[in-house]
Amino acid sequence: MSGEIVEKLKEASTGLLMMSESDYPFEVVQWKDAAPATQEKILQLTGSQDMPIEIVDLDYLFRNCAFEQEWHNELQKKDVKKFKTLVQTLKDNLSDISVYRVGQINIDAYIIGKTKDGDLAGVVTKLVET
Repeated sequence: MSGEIVEKLKEASTGLLMMSESDYPFEVVQWKDAAPATQEKILQLTGSQDMPIEIVDLDYLFRNCAFEQEWHNELQKKDVKKFKTLVQTLKDNLSDISVYRVGQINIDAYIIGKTKDGDLAGVVTKLVET
């Protein structure tokens, strides 16, 4: 079951770039038998023990890219549909989803939830915020 989720997430995130001061792709991550997710566990699993970490809401992370804005051009409107698909794929396949922002300026954003099998899975991207 978890392998299927990884494939669905890959399909939903392929070609998408997270918009920040730089644009980064998404990578799918999975950790077997790792649920539940905590800030400490995410830092441990990602080898980021000494980094600052904060949790934000999934919709907050995608507030500028998964919701159509008046100022979007046609290409951005197409991307909004793709981001909506990614968000829906996450919500359909994972429970207890949180976004863990690890680091400062160059931030790793882990969008992680629990699979039915008790694994942790999701996608990670980078955000650059100066």
